[in-house]
Amino acid sequence: MAALGGALPDGLPGAVRRLDLAVLHGIAAFLGEELAGRGPLTAEEIATALGAAPRHAWIVPHWLDALAGEGLVERSASGHHGGFRRPRRSGLIALRRDLDEARSGLGYPERLTRYLLDSLRALPDLLADRVSAQAMLFPEGDLGTAAAVYRDNPVNRYLNGAAVDAVCGLPAKRRVLELGAGTGSLTAYLLPVLAGHTTEYLFTDLSPFFLDAARRRFGAFPFLRTAVADFGADLAAQCGPEPFDLVVAVNAAHNARHAGDLLGRIRAVLAPGGAVLLIETCHEHHQSLASMPFLLSAPPGEARPARLDRRAGTRRTYLTREEWTAELGAAGMPPVLDLPRPDHPLAAFSQHLLIAAPDLRGRPR
Repeated sequence: MAALGGALPDGLPGAVRRLDLAVLHGIAAFLGEELAGRGPLTAEEIATALGAAPRHAWIVPHWLDALAGEGLVERSASGHHGGFRRPRRSGLIALRRDLDEARSGLGYPERLTRYLLDSLRALPDLLADRVSAQAMLFPEGDLGTAAAVYRDNPVNRYLNGAAVDAVCGLPAKRRVLELGAGTGSLTAYLLPVLAGHTTEYLFTDLSPFFLDAARRRFGAFPFLRTAVADFGADLAAQCGPEPFDLVVAVNAAHNARHAGDLLGRIRAVLAPGGAVLLIETCHEHHQSLASMPFLLSAPPGEARPARLDRRAGTRRTYLTREEWTAELGAAGMPPVLDLPRPDHPLAAFSQHLLIAAPDLRGRPR
């Protein structure tokens, strides 16, 4: 609780559910506006009718799974969909009210309401690839909206604070590698406590945009170095042969095609006595469906890589908490810390901090 700097808002699970349903009803309203009176239609026919760009077409069946699961569209045994209803003005007004009240109840800044509503309004253009999700999340290179999503809220303050406490207790932290570091939401918490203990913090990402932003933001820390790195490939070849005492990945590891293979690559660059710190979303909430899937699409002209791990053959984006625990154990790095506990109010957000260390009884290095 200390990491939150105060008491938690009341009714967190209910507010999470309310925000989920508000965004999902917004997606249903978009489909209803475009498809009212039509059907039964397959997911492919719906994607075509909506003008989905090839690289974003996978998002439509992803939406339909969620909508059918909540009874907002009808789905037949043959996989056809119907029951699309044109939204009423009163319903849209109620949707906006519910979304903002749920956002406020969860302790997110008001900027998140604007981002979610803007994303819902932009669904036709996002799906057709006339507008990029990156431009909406980082308008004119500004990181403020991303901060509202990834940093300025109770669960991220809790997880970041718990991560700092855990890192302070590690015996070795001379060299640190962060994978898929993105906006540096945890980096900003770690660098001050690592100063004086760390000789190198290697901040890596595939995007030069994030590396440039990190150099500007964290220039006061001379031990920070940035590099382009693809954690889908050999890490030692990209990051150097000297091992790391701590490897960090915040809401990035799920992007690996095979989580177990990624953990194997991480272990290969981990120093004896080193540790791995993961923060991961372990369940996809409906509130993310109007925005985040577009960030996961393949680049234009490319096919979306299939997942090859426990998610193979599904449309799941994330591994569950139990699956991450199993994958870490199989890699010889069993978790030594897993927060929040299942009965904690913040567990409703489905985000988890996992600290793991090599099992000395595990596979030889």
